[in-house]
Amino acid sequence: MSRIKVLVVDDSAFMRKAITDILSSSPEIEVIGKAKNGQEACEKVIELKPDVVTLDIEMPVLDGLQTLGYIMSECPTPVIMLSAAESKHADVTMKAFEYGAVDFILKPSGNISLDVNKIKDEMVKKVKAAAKVETHKLGFIQNKEDDSGISRMECVREGGKKPKDSDVEIDRAEEQKIEPDKKSKFKKIVIIGTSTGGPRALQQVIPLLPPYFNAPVLVVQHMPAGFTKSLAERLDSQSSIKVREAVDGDIVRPGIVLIAPGDYHMTVREEEINGKTKEVIALIKGEKVQGVRPSVDVLLNSVAPIYGAHSVGVILTGMGSDGTDGIRRLKSAGGRVIAEDESTCVVFGMPRSIIEQHLADYVLPINKIAESIAQIT
Repeated sequence: MSRIKVLVVDDSAFMRKAITDILSSSPEIEVIGKAKNGQEACEKVIELKPDVVTLDIEMPVLDGLQTLGYIMSECPTPVIMLSAAESKHADVTMKAFEYGAVDFILKPSGNISLDVNKIKDEMVKKVKAAAKVETHKLGFIQNKEDDSGISRMECVREGGKKPKDSDVEIDRAEEQKIEPDKKSKFKKIVIIGTSTGGPRALQQVIPLLPPYFNAPVLVVQHMPAGFTKSLAERLDSQSSIKVREAVDGDIVRPGIVLIAPGDYHMTVREEEINGKTKEVIALIKGEKVQGVRPSVDVLLNSVAPIYGAHSVGVILTGMGSDGTDGIRRLKSAGGRVIAEDESTCVVFGMPRSIIEQHLADYVLPINKIAESIAQIT
C-alpha cells in the first residue's frame, strides 16, 4: 500500500524538521517536501501533488490563510492548519474552515514549540484521517441568501432582533426571563455532537435554524480551550438565534445555542431557582472520555433522563465513536436521532457508528439537517 505523501509548510526551520521527524516516524507517511513560506508552498503543491499539507498560520510572503485559499482554488488538497494558542490565531483558524481546511492542530507552546513531540500522536492520527477526505466536500462556505438576495447575516442586521456582542452580559440576564412558547407543553432540547469537520458542518446547520427557535441547542465540538469561543462568536455573527460559549451555571433557554468550552465536559442538571425547577449547565473537568474533553457522551448521558422523549440528538462529521453510548441512552429514553449522511461528512466516523448500530431515525446530508431539526422539535 502506498504511503501518504505530505508537504510540511512552516517558516521555522526547527518546526519543519520536528514535524517531518514526527510524521516520518509512521511507516504509513512520507514527507515529500518542505516549504518555508506560503508562496513556496503553493508552488510545491502544484509540483509535488501531496496527499496532505500541514500548514502554519503565521508565515512571510503569503500567510497561512492566503496560502490555503490558493491551494483550495488551484489544487484542492486536504490541509491541516497548525495554530498557536492565541486569540488572533483562533479567529483565523475558524476562517480557515470556511476556506476548506480539514482540521487544525494546536502547537503546544507557541509558534516555535520545542515540545512539539507532545502532539505526535495527534498529528499522525489527523494526517491519516485527512488523507481519506474527499476534497469535493471542502468547498468554500459562503453566506446563504434569501429570495431577496440579502445574505442571512445582513438579514439579521436589518431586522435588528439579535443582541449585539457587546450586550452579552445584559442578554444573559434577559435570558433568565425568557419562557418557552406557551403552545409548547413539554420542555425540549437539541444536542449536537461533532469532531473533525465540525466547524464547517455547524456553519451549515446553526445559521439555518429559524428565528425564535423553540428549543435550547447544546453543542459539543471537539476543540481545545480558547477556540470554542471564537467558533461561537463566528456562528453567532451568521445566525438568527443567539450563539455563545457556555458558562457554568447558565440556565438552559429556548432559542439559545450554547457551545461547550474546550477542555470542559458540559452537563445539564436540574436546580431549584426561585421556587422553580430549572435546567442548568454544569461544566466539569473530569477525566477525558475516549480521549476527548468535552465529550458528546457525557452531555447526552446527563440530558437523557431529564428531557427523555422530548430530546433530539444530532451527530455530525467526526473521527471515532464519541456520542454512540449517549445516543443509545437518549434513544432508550424515547429521544429521536439524526445522523449526517456519509455523502457530506468530512470524516464518516461518529455518524457511521450511530448508523451501524441502528440508532439513527434520520440519516441526512448536511444541507437537510437544520430543516429536519426544526420540523421534529
